[in-house]
Amino acid sequence: MALTTQERQRLQDIARELRLTVIDVMAWSGGAHVGGSLSIIDILTILYFKYLDVNPADPQWEERDRFVLSKGHAAAGLIPVLAKRGFFPEETLKTFNHFGSPFAMHPDSNKVIGCDASAGSLGHGLSMAAGMALGARQLKKPWKTVCLMGDGECCEGSVWEAAMSAAHFKLGNLVGIVDRNRFMIDGQTEEVMALEPFADKWRAFGWEVIEVDGHDFDQLDQALATAWAATDKPVLILANTVKGKGVDFMENNVVYHYASADSELCARAKASILKEG
Repeated sequence: MALTTQERQRLQDIARELRLTVIDVMAWSGGAHVGGSLSIIDILTILYFKYLDVNPADPQWEERDRFVLSKGHAAAGLIPVLAKRGFFPEETLKTFNHFGSPFAMHPDSNKVIGCDASAGSLGHGLSMAAGMALGARQLKKPWKTVCLMGDGECCEGSVWEAAMSAAHFKLGNLVGIVDRNRFMIDGQTEEVMALEPFADKWRAFGWEVIEVDGHDFDQLDQALATAWAATDKPVLILANTVKGKGVDFMENNVVYHYASADSELCARAKASILKEG
């Protein structure tokens, strides 16, 4: 069922608030992987505020859907979403990357409430997610596992080993999403290590592929609805995104893969987000 006008506006409002929080986190922590955090906010918003069946009052609820942030350096995007969803007070985000804080540059599932998998070494997330999905099948559990990857990490051979095994085991309860912002730490993906024809590669590995605008909630909703209904093969949502989305001077600018910011730059960033919103 398509999003209503009210649902779409609610998601857009949440995403805008979260982008503002990402800028705050960059300031509070002294620096963050801001570009790739901003590019996934819309994806995380629709996942956590419509699709993922989770319970902040019971984070270890056995029947919950699982989420793996394979591009763990984008913790500055995920952790504010978990706070907004109610897993812990938003006020605690001010400790991000401070000594003794549970929140670091990469998420630690032993410290961050609501985080299902620790991440940091790129290329490992899909393997963990495939294992979770296979475990759910063995236990005859109905929950879904979603894995959000960066396009840059898809240079890793382990991603394709996991993709092959997921198709082999017909893991229809596994949803992969690639944040296709076309940038990695050293530059454009197609210059550093070309991925195209990217969608065709996933199809060749046995996945159903849905290509969408990763900032269009209607397209994301339709893709996720299809993925949630899948039964006999994994689904890969190839989400075309903009690195640094929402901040005009950060968009498609590799300088903001990781960045720190003074108060003036943060003010400029927030003004851009509010103007776009």
